[in-house]
Amino acid sequence: MLLNETQKMFRQMARDFANSKIAPIAAEIDHSATFPEATVKEMGSLGFLGLTTPEQYGGVGADITSYALVVEEVSRVCGSHGLTLAAHNSLGCWPIAHLANEAQKQKFLPPAAAGESLLSFGLTEAGAGSDAGGTLTTAVRDGDHWVLNGSKMWITNSHYAGALIITAKTDLEAEGSQGISAFIVPTDTPGFTVEKKEDKLGMRASDTAPLTLDNVRVPHEYLLGEENSGFKYFMQTLDGGRISIAAVALGIAVGAFEVARDYSNSRFQFGRSISKFQAIEFMIADMATQIEASRQLTYEACRLKDAGEAYGQMAAMAKLHTSETAMFVTDKAIQILGGYGFTREYPVERMYRDAKLCTIGEGTSEIQRMVIGRTELNV
Repeated sequence: MLLNETQKMFRQMARDFANSKIAPIAAEIDHSATFPEATVKEMGSLGFLGLTTPEQYGGVGADITSYALVVEEVSRVCGSHGLTLAAHNSLGCWPIAHLANEAQKQKFLPPAAAGESLLSFGLTEAGAGSDAGGTLTTAVRDGDHWVLNGSKMWITNSHYAGALIITAKTDLEAEGSQGISAFIVPTDTPGFTVEKKEDKLGMRASDTAPLTLDNVRVPHEYLLGEENSGFKYFMQTLDGGRISIAAVALGIAVGAFEVARDYSNSRFQFGRSISKFQAIEFMIADMATQIEASRQLTYEACRLKDAGEAYGQMAAMAKLHTSETAMFVTDKAIQILGGYGFTREYPVERMYRDAKLCTIGEGTSEIQRMVIGRTELNV
């Protein structure tokens, strides 16, 4: 895909920032599981937290391709930063920018775009993961307010969010995915509790935690879009989120590939660099090929979304292929580095752990295959 000058500018800006500010701290924040508040605020100053937000609400108003390029470059050195950036833009800002009324946009988007606080999306529950229609959180109308009760799991950015979009059942008699609505809930609302941060395998510096809603009262005007249309809204949001995860996974794969390629040229065995051995050469070839295929799928999904065309199928393909490519490439990178790859001296073990989430979040690889298969079979 040919990039225009604006897209190249965003890519270079993100690359410079990632190399100079994120790469030096990536290993430490992973080891300590520390959320990188300082660099996240800097991303806000650069406009990265408002990339997909229209300019009239304080954002950059960039196209999806530029956004994905930034996510890729950040993720190339640190998956946790990439995930934080992706979740804020695609799961937090996008639904408000595209589904909210004018008053909601004016209230919630400017501080989010400026990096004053993050936004997040509360969908997943203990019994509502791949079956997103299994939502048990409820919202009951009480005059001019809604009262929310329930819990959510695996919510990204939750401790640092100023508001979250929460899905809840509003028609308690409706079955399955029917009767679900979406609400914008400020995190300082009484009864809203962000629980202890999860101790994770990878993406350890990204903030992930469960939520509890105990008689949380929000004004009726915080209902997002139409009542009982929440399932449709979060499916639209997840389509865009899959592009985001594809960009995160692509960045992780590229980062691991670069480390392995450079190492293979500098590591000498039997009198020559290991890159001269066919076994290593074939691994490098397979890694590069899978990355390029993933790149084409990801940026075709971006192109379709930018053009206003149907992109859900391509986003699912991009997310599926790229997340599994990230697992393949990081595994081969560790193999090429051998014992060094298994230690924290090199970043590929961290990239391997980070990549795994990409096969789970925003719909597992199995869910992506269902989406793709059903579309192709017209089911």
